[in-house]
Amino acid sequence: MNRPGLTGWIIIAMTAGIIIGLLIHHKAGIYWSEQFSDYMSIITDIFLRLIKMIIAPLVFSSLVTGIAKMGDTKAVGRIGAKTLAWFLGASLISLLLGLIIMNIVNLGDTLNLPIPDLSEAGKIENGSTLSFKTFITHVFPRSFIESMANNEILQIVVFAIFFGIATAAIGEKGKVFIRVLDSLTEIILKVTTYVMYVAPLAAFAAVSAILSLKGPEILITYGKFIGIFYLSILLLWLLLMGISYLWIGKKVYVVLKNVKELVLLAFTTASSEAAFPRLIEALEKSGCPKRIVSFVLPLGYSFNLDGSMLYMGFASLFIAQAYNMHLSFGTQVTMLLVLMLTSKGVAGVPRAALVVIAGTLSMFHIPQQGLLLLLGIDQILDMARSATNVVGNSLASAVICKMEGALE
Repeated sequence: MNRPGLTGWIIIAMTAGIIIGLLIHHKAGIYWSEQFSDYMSIITDIFLRLIKMIIAPLVFSSLVTGIAKMGDTKAVGRIGAKTLAWFLGASLISLLLGLIIMNIVNLGDTLNLPIPDLSEAGKIENGSTLSFKTFITHVFPRSFIESMANNEILQIVVFAIFFGIATAAIGEKGKVFIRVLDSLTEIILKVTTYVMYVAPLAAFAAVSAILSLKGPEILITYGKFIGIFYLSILLLWLLLMGISYLWIGKKVYVVLKNVKELVLLAFTTASSEAAFPRLIEALEKSGCPKRIVSFVLPLGYSFNLDGSMLYMGFASLFIAQAYNMHLSFGTQVTMLLVLMLTSKGVAGVPRAALVVIAGTLSMFHIPQQGLLLLLGIDQILDMARSATNVVGNSLASAVICKMEGALE
Protein backbone atom coordinates (compact mmCIF):
# COMPACT_ATOMS: atom_id res chain seq x y z
CA MET A 1 0.00 0.00 0.00
CA ASN A 2 1.43 3.37 -1.02
CA ARG A 3 2.10 5.95 1.63
CA PRO A 4 0.01 9.13 1.29
CA GLY A 5 1.65 12.08 -0.45
CA LEU A 6 1.64 15.69 0.72
CA THR A 7 -1.97 16.20 -0.33
CA GLY A 8 -3.00 13.03 1.45
CA TRP A 9 -1.27 14.10 4.65
CA ILE A 10 -2.91 17.54 4.46
CA ILE A 11 -6.34 15.91 4.11
CA ILE A 12 -5.58 13.57 7.03
CA ALA A 13 -4.34 16.50 9.13
CA MET A 14 -7.37 18.58 8.23
CA THR A 15 -9.72 15.74 9.19
CA ALA A 16 -7.92 15.29 12.51
CA GLY A 17 -8.05 19.05 13.05
CA ILE A 18 -11.82 19.07 12.48
CA ILE A 19 -12.36 16.27 15.00
CA ILE A 20 -10.06 17.70 17.68
CA GLY A 21 -11.34 21.24 17.17
CA LEU A 22 -14.99 20.21 17.48
CA LEU A 23 -14.27 18.12 20.58
CA ILE A 24 -12.55 21.05 22.29
CA HIS A 25 -15.32 23.44 21.19
CA HIS A 26 -18.07 21.25 22.68
CA LYS A 27 -16.28 19.74 25.69
CA ALA A 28 -14.00 22.53 26.91
CA GLY A 29 -14.97 26.00 28.02
CA ILE A 30 -14.21 29.28 26.28
CA TYR A 31 -11.03 29.74 28.33
CA TRP A 32 -9.50 26.40 27.29
CA SER A 33 -10.60 26.87 23.70
CA GLU A 34 -8.75 30.19 23.61
CA GLN A 35 -5.70 28.64 25.28
CA PHE A 36 -5.66 25.80 22.76
CA SER A 37 -5.96 28.27 19.89
CA ASP A 38 -3.06 30.33 21.26
CA TYR A 39 -0.78 27.28 21.47
CA MET A 40 -1.72 26.15 17.97
CA SER A 41 -0.81 29.63 16.71
CA ILE A 42 2.84 28.82 17.52
CA ILE A 43 2.83 26.17 14.78
CA THR A 44 1.07 28.40 12.26
CA ASP A 45 3.45 31.30 13.00
CA ILE A 46 6.48 29.06 12.36
CA PHE A 47 5.02 27.90 9.04
CA LEU A 48 4.28 31.47 7.97
CA ARG A 49 7.80 32.57 8.87
CA LEU A 50 9.17 29.80 6.68
CA ILE A 51 6.93 30.95 3.81
CA LYS A 52 8.10 34.55 4.27
CA MET A 53 11.69 33.31 4.13
CA ILE A 54 11.14 32.11 0.55
CA ILE A 55 9.31 35.11 -0.93
CA ALA A 56 12.10 37.60 -1.67
CA PRO A 57 14.74 35.29 -3.25
CA LEU A 58 12.13 33.38 -5.25
CA VAL A 59 10.48 36.48 -6.73
CA PHE A 60 13.84 38.05 -7.61
CA SER A 61 15.55 35.00 -9.16
CA SER A 62 12.55 33.73 -11.13
CA LEU A 63 11.49 37.15 -12.42
CA VAL A 64 15.00 38.16 -13.53
CA THR A 65 15.56 34.87 -15.38
CA GLY A 66 12.11 35.08 -16.98
CA ILE A 67 12.75 38.58 -18.33
CA ALA A 68 16.34 37.91 -19.40
CA LYS A 69 15.47 34.72 -21.29
CA MET A 70 12.94 36.61 -23.37
CA GLY A 71 15.79 38.66 -24.79
CA ASP A 72 15.42 42.26 -25.90
CA THR A 73 12.26 43.55 -27.54
CA LYS A 74 13.84 43.54 -31.01
CA ALA A 75 14.58 39.82 -30.76
CA VAL A 76 11.21 38.94 -29.29
CA GLY A 77 9.45 41.01 -31.96
CA ARG A 78 5.80 41.47 -32.59
CA ILE A 79 4.80 37.95 -31.48
CA GLY A 80 6.25 38.55 -28.03
CA ALA A 81 4.49 41.91 -27.73
CA LYS A 82 1.12 40.47 -28.75
CA THR A 83 1.57 37.48 -26.46
CA LEU A 84 2.43 39.55 -23.39
CA ALA A 85 -0.43 41.98 -24.09
CA TRP A 86 -2.88 39.08 -24.25
CA PHE A 87 -1.46 37.53 -21.08
CA LEU A 88 -1.71 40.78 -19.14
CA GLY A 89 -5.29 41.30 -20.29
CA ALA A 90 -6.30 37.75 -19.35
CA SER A 91 -4.61 38.07 -15.94
CA LEU A 92 -6.39 41.36 -15.29
CA ILE A 93 -9.77 39.86 -16.19
CA SER A 94 -9.15 36.83 -13.97
CA LEU A 95 -8.07 38.87 -10.95
CA LEU A 96 -10.87 41.39 -11.42
CA LEU A 97 -13.47 38.61 -11.64
CA GLY A 98 -12.25 37.17 -8.34
CA LEU A 99 -12.48 40.54 -6.59
CA ILE A 100 -15.93 41.35 -8.03
CA ILE A 101 -17.45 38.02 -7.02
CA MET A 102 -16.01 38.14 -3.51
CA ASN A 103 -17.32 41.70 -3.09
CA ILE A 104 -20.78 40.48 -4.10
CA VAL A 105 -20.94 37.39 -1.87
CA ASN A 106 -18.89 38.78 1.08
CA LEU A 107 -18.20 35.19 2.10
CA GLY A 108 -15.46 35.99 4.62
CA ASP A 109 -17.67 38.37 6.63
CA THR A 110 -19.31 35.44 8.45
CA LEU A 111 -16.05 34.43 10.17
CA ASN A 112 -15.37 37.57 12.25
CA LEU A 113 -11.84 36.46 13.16
CA PRO A 114 -9.81 38.51 15.66
CA ILE A 115 -6.58 40.04 14.35
CA PRO A 116 -3.83 37.75 15.73
CA ASP A 117 -1.12 40.27 16.56
CA LEU A 118 -1.40 43.99 15.91
CA SER A 119 2.39 44.33 15.79
CA GLU A 120 2.61 41.97 12.82
CA ALA A 121 -0.78 42.56 11.22
CA GLY A 122 -1.63 46.18 11.70
CA LYS A 123 -4.93 47.77 10.90
CA ILE A 124 -5.61 48.12 7.21
CA GLU A 125 -6.58 51.74 7.75
CA ASN A 126 -2.94 52.55 8.37
CA GLY A 127 -2.07 51.31 4.91
CA SER A 128 -5.08 52.81 3.15
CA THR A 129 -4.41 56.34 4.38
CA LEU A 130 -1.21 56.54 2.36
CA SER A 131 -1.38 59.22 -0.30
CA PHE A 132 -0.96 58.32 -3.96
CA LYS A 133 2.38 60.14 -3.98
CA THR A 134 3.64 58.19 -0.98
CA PHE A 135 2.57 54.88 -2.50
CA ILE A 136 4.21 55.57 -5.87
CA THR A 137 7.50 56.70 -4.35
CA HIS A 138 7.49 53.71 -1.98
CA VAL A 139 7.29 51.32 -4.94
CA PHE A 140 10.81 52.31 -6.05
CA PRO A 141 13.54 50.89 -3.77
CA ARG A 142 16.21 53.09 -2.21
CA SER A 143 18.15 49.94 -1.28
CA PHE A 144 17.80 46.49 -2.78
CA ILE A 145 19.16 44.90 0.40
CA GLU A 146 16.59 46.76 2.50
CA SER A 147 13.79 45.63 0.14
CA MET A 148 14.92 42.00 0.42
CA ALA A 149 15.21 42.19 4.20
CA ASN A 150 11.73 43.67 4.60
CA ASN A 151 10.10 41.47 1.92
CA GLU A 152 8.97 44.60 0.06
CA ILE A 153 7.56 42.64 -2.83
CA LEU A 154 6.86 45.51 -5.27
CA GLN A 155 10.28 47.07 -4.70
CA ILE A 156 11.87 43.69 -5.47
CA VAL A 157 9.81 43.45 -8.67
CA VAL A 158 10.92 46.92 -9.81
CA PHE A 159 14.59 46.10 -9.21
CA ALA A 160 14.20 42.68 -10.88
CA ILE A 161 12.70 44.27 -14.02
CA PHE A 162 15.65 46.67 -14.39
CA PHE A 163 18.11 43.91 -13.55
CA GLY A 164 16.53 41.41 -15.98
CA ILE A 165 16.50 43.85 -18.90
CA ALA A 166 20.09 44.91 -18.22
CA THR A 167 21.22 41.29 -17.94
CA ALA A 168 19.69 40.48 -21.33
CA ALA A 169 21.25 43.61 -22.85
CA ILE A 170 24.87 42.66 -22.08
CA GLY A 171 24.63 39.40 -24.02
CA GLU A 172 26.99 36.52 -23.25
CA LYS A 173 28.27 37.99 -19.99
CA GLY A 174 24.72 38.16 -18.73
CA LYS A 175 24.05 34.51 -19.60
CA VAL A 176 26.61 33.43 -17.02
CA PHE A 177 24.67 35.19 -14.27
CA ILE A 178 21.35 33.84 -15.58
CA ARG A 179 22.67 30.30 -15.16
CA VAL A 180 23.54 31.16 -11.56
CA LEU A 181 20.05 32.55 -10.96
CA ASP A 182 18.54 29.46 -12.61
CA SER A 183 20.39 27.35 -10.07
CA LEU A 184 19.25 29.68 -7.28
CA THR A 185 15.65 29.29 -8.40
CA GLU A 186 15.96 25.50 -8.34
CA ILE A 187 17.48 25.65 -4.86
CA ILE A 188 14.66 27.87 -3.59
CA LEU A 189 12.11 25.48 -5.12
CA LYS A 190 13.77 22.63 -3.25
CA VAL A 191 13.59 24.72 -0.06
CA THR A 192 9.89 25.27 -0.83
CA THR A 193 9.46 21.49 -1.01
CA TYR A 194 11.05 21.14 2.43
CA VAL A 195 8.89 23.91 3.88
CA MET A 196 5.75 22.24 2.54
CA TYR A 197 6.53 19.20 4.68
CA VAL A 198 5.33 21.37 7.58
CA ALA A 199 2.05 22.11 5.76
CA PRO A 200 0.06 19.15 7.20
CA LEU A 201 0.99 20.16 10.75
CA ALA A 202 0.10 23.78 9.97
CA ALA A 203 -3.21 22.67 8.43
CA PHE A 204 -4.04 20.68 11.58
CA ALA A 205 -3.15 23.62 13.82
CA ALA A 206 -5.13 26.17 11.75
CA VAL A 207 -8.28 24.05 11.34
CA SER A 208 -8.39 22.78 14.92
CA ALA A 209 -7.79 26.29 16.29
CA ILE A 210 -10.56 27.93 14.28
CA LEU A 211 -13.06 25.12 14.96
CA SER A 212 -12.32 25.17 18.68
CA LEU A 213 -13.30 28.85 18.71
CA LYS A 214 -16.02 29.03 16.05
CA GLY A 215 -17.56 25.56 16.06
CA PRO A 216 -19.06 23.64 13.10
CA GLU A 217 -20.41 26.78 11.40
CA ILE A 218 -16.99 27.28 9.77
CA LEU A 219 -17.49 24.05 7.76
CA ILE A 220 -20.48 25.63 6.02
CA THR A 221 -18.22 28.51 4.97
CA TYR A 222 -15.72 26.01 3.49
CA GLY A 223 -18.46 24.40 1.41
CA LYS A 224 -19.70 27.76 0.19
CA PHE A 225 -16.14 28.83 -0.69
CA ILE A 226 -15.54 25.74 -2.84
CA GLY A 227 -18.93 26.02 -4.57
CA ILE A 228 -18.61 29.73 -5.34
CA PHE A 229 -15.01 29.30 -6.53
CA TYR A 230 -16.00 26.55 -8.99
CA LEU A 231 -18.87 28.68 -10.30
CA SER A 232 -16.38 31.56 -10.72
CA ILE A 233 -14.03 29.25 -12.64
CA LEU A 234 -16.91 28.30 -14.96
CA LEU A 235 -17.70 31.98 -15.52
CA LEU A 236 -14.03 32.65 -16.31
CA TRP A 237 -14.04 29.84 -18.88
CA LEU A 238 -17.07 31.40 -20.56
CA LEU A 239 -15.38 34.82 -20.59
CA LEU A 240 -12.15 33.44 -22.09
CA MET A 241 -14.09 31.48 -24.68
CA GLY A 242 -16.20 34.52 -25.56
CA ILE A 243 -13.21 36.84 -25.97
CA SER A 244 -11.31 34.21 -27.98
CA TYR A 245 -14.39 33.68 -30.18
CA LEU A 246 -14.10 37.31 -31.31
CA TRP A 247 -10.70 36.42 -32.81
CA ILE A 248 -10.91 32.80 -33.93
CA GLY A 249 -14.67 32.12 -34.17
CA LYS A 250 -15.77 28.48 -34.06
CA LYS A 251 -12.14 27.41 -33.88
CA VAL A 252 -12.59 27.84 -30.10
CA TYR A 253 -14.60 24.60 -30.01
CA VAL A 254 -12.00 22.76 -32.12
CA VAL A 255 -9.21 23.78 -29.74
CA LEU A 256 -11.19 22.80 -26.64
CA LYS A 257 -12.16 19.47 -28.19
CA ASN A 258 -8.53 18.62 -28.93
CA VAL A 259 -7.23 19.62 -25.49
CA LYS A 260 -10.13 18.23 -23.40
CA GLU A 261 -8.17 15.14 -22.31
CA LEU A 262 -5.25 17.32 -21.23
CA VAL A 263 -7.60 19.63 -19.31
CA LEU A 264 -8.93 16.55 -17.51
CA LEU A 265 -5.36 15.39 -16.83
CA ALA A 266 -4.50 18.76 -15.31
CA PHE A 267 -7.69 18.63 -13.23
CA THR A 268 -7.14 15.14 -11.82
CA THR A 269 -3.42 15.67 -11.09
CA ALA A 270 -3.89 19.30 -9.91
CA SER A 271 -0.94 20.21 -12.13
CA SER A 272 -1.10 22.18 -15.38
CA GLU A 273 2.53 21.17 -16.02
CA ALA A 274 1.38 17.53 -16.38
CA ALA A 275 -0.43 18.52 -19.59
CA PHE A 276 2.42 20.54 -21.12
CA PRO A 277 4.34 17.79 -22.98
CA ARG A 278 1.33 16.85 -25.10
CA LEU A 279 -0.24 20.30 -25.36
CA ILE A 280 1.91 21.43 -28.31
CA GLU A 281 0.85 18.33 -30.24
CA ALA A 282 -2.84 18.92 -29.47
CA LEU A 283 -2.60 22.56 -30.59
CA GLU A 284 -0.81 21.55 -33.80
CA LYS A 285 -3.75 19.25 -34.47
CA SER A 286 -6.00 22.30 -34.04
CA GLY A 287 -4.18 24.17 -36.81
CA CYS A 288 -1.58 26.09 -34.77
CA PRO A 289 1.95 26.04 -36.26
CA LYS A 290 4.59 24.59 -33.94
CA ARG A 291 6.98 27.54 -34.37
CA ILE A 292 4.47 29.92 -32.74
CA VAL A 293 3.05 27.50 -30.17
CA SER A 294 6.56 26.56 -29.02
CA PHE A 295 7.16 30.24 -28.27
CA VAL A 296 3.78 31.14 -26.75
CA LEU A 297 3.21 28.11 -24.49
CA PRO A 298 6.42 28.34 -22.41
CA LEU A 299 5.70 32.04 -21.87
CA GLY A 300 2.14 31.12 -20.95
CA TYR A 301 3.32 28.68 -18.32
CA SER A 302 5.36 31.49 -16.78
CA PHE A 303 3.10 34.50 -17.30
CA ASN A 304 -0.47 33.34 -18.01
CA LEU A 305 -2.01 31.15 -15.32
CA ASP A 306 -5.59 32.42 -15.41
CA GLY A 307 -6.97 29.99 -12.83
CA SER A 308 -4.28 30.98 -10.34
CA MET A 309 -4.95 34.67 -10.99
CA LEU A 310 -8.66 34.22 -10.21
CA TYR A 311 -7.81 32.37 -7.01
CA MET A 312 -5.37 35.03 -5.82
CA GLY A 313 -7.94 37.81 -6.07
CA PHE A 314 -10.59 35.53 -4.60
CA ALA A 315 -8.51 34.34 -1.64
CA SER A 316 -6.90 37.70 -0.78
CA LEU A 317 -10.24 39.46 -0.39
CA PHE A 318 -11.75 36.49 1.46
CA ILE A 319 -8.98 36.65 4.07
CA ALA A 320 -9.36 40.42 4.46
CA GLN A 321 -13.11 39.97 4.96
CA ALA A 322 -12.52 37.19 7.50
CA TYR A 323 -10.63 39.68 9.69
CA ASN A 324 -13.28 42.39 9.21
CA MET A 325 -10.91 44.47 7.07
CA HIS A 326 -13.16 46.12 4.52
CA LEU A 327 -10.84 47.47 1.86
CA SER A 328 -11.65 50.60 -0.09
CA PHE A 329 -12.09 50.42 -3.87
CA GLY A 330 -8.72 52.11 -4.38
CA THR A 331 -6.97 49.65 -2.07
CA GLN A 332 -8.55 46.70 -3.89
CA VAL A 333 -7.42 48.03 -7.27
CA THR A 334 -3.90 48.48 -5.88
CA MET A 335 -3.97 44.93 -4.52
CA LEU A 336 -5.10 43.68 -7.93
CA LEU A 337 -2.17 45.39 -9.65
CA VAL A 338 0.28 44.08 -7.04
CA LEU A 339 -0.97 40.52 -7.52
CA MET A 340 -0.77 40.86 -11.29
CA LEU A 341 2.85 42.05 -11.15
CA THR A 342 4.19 39.74 -8.45
CA SER A 343 2.52 36.62 -9.82
CA LYS A 344 4.45 36.99 -13.08
CA GLY A 345 7.64 36.19 -11.21
CA VAL A 346 6.61 32.88 -9.71
CA ALA A 347 3.88 31.55 -11.98
CA GLY A 348 4.21 27.80 -12.49
CA VAL A 349 6.10 27.32 -9.23
CA PRO A 350 4.61 24.65 -6.94
CA ARG A 351 2.40 26.35 -4.33
CA ALA A 352 3.20 29.68 -6.03
CA ALA A 353 -0.19 31.14 -5.15
CA LEU A 354 0.56 30.64 -1.45
CA VAL A 355 3.84 32.55 -1.72
CA VAL A 356 2.40 35.39 -3.84
CA ILE A 357 -0.65 35.88 -1.63
CA ALA A 358 1.53 35.82 1.51
CA GLY A 359 3.69 38.62 0.14
CA THR A 360 0.67 40.68 -0.93
CA LEU A 361 -1.17 40.25 2.38
CA SER A 362 1.94 41.42 4.20
CA MET A 363 2.10 44.56 2.07
CA PHE A 364 -1.49 45.46 2.99
CA HIS A 365 -1.08 44.49 6.68
CA ILE A 366 -3.63 41.67 6.45
CA PRO A 367 -2.90 38.70 8.79
CA GLN A 368 -1.20 35.94 6.83
CA GLN A 369 -2.67 33.38 9.24
CA GLY A 370 -5.79 33.55 7.07
CA LEU A 371 -3.92 31.64 4.36
CA LEU A 372 -3.91 28.56 6.55
CA LEU A 373 -7.71 28.51 6.61
CA LEU A 374 -7.59 27.64 2.90
CA LEU A 375 -4.66 25.22 3.07
CA GLY A 376 -6.85 22.23 3.89
CA ILE A 377 -9.03 22.69 0.78
CA ASP A 378 -6.21 23.89 -1.47
CA GLN A 379 -6.04 20.58 -3.38
CA ILE A 380 -9.72 20.83 -4.37
CA LEU A 381 -9.22 24.44 -5.46
CA ASP A 382 -5.95 23.63 -7.24
CA MET A 383 -7.67 21.07 -9.48
CA ALA A 384 -9.90 23.78 -10.93
CA ARG A 385 -7.01 26.28 -11.15
CA SER A 386 -4.81 23.82 -13.06
CA ALA A 387 -7.50 22.90 -15.59
CA THR A 388 -8.21 26.60 -16.16
CA ASN A 389 -4.52 27.31 -16.75
CA VAL A 390 -4.47 24.75 -19.57
CA VAL A 391 -7.66 26.18 -21.14
CA GLY A 392 -6.32 29.75 -20.91
CA ASN A 393 -2.95 28.94 -22.49
CA SER A 394 -4.51 26.82 -25.25
CA LEU A 395 -6.92 29.58 -26.30
CA ALA A 396 -4.15 32.20 -26.03
CA SER A 397 -1.91 30.17 -28.38
CA ALA A 398 -4.69 29.87 -30.96
CA VAL A 399 -5.48 33.60 -30.79
CA ILE A 400 -1.82 34.60 -31.25
CA CYS A 401 -1.57 32.24 -34.25
CA LYS A 402 -4.67 33.94 -35.72
CA MET A 403 -3.16 37.40 -35.14
CA GLU A 404 -0.13 36.23 -37.10
CA GLY A 405 -2.30 34.87 -39.91
CA ALA A 406 -0.94 31.38 -39.27
CA LEU A 407 -4.02 29.57 -37.89
CA GLU A 408 -5.13 26.89 -40.33
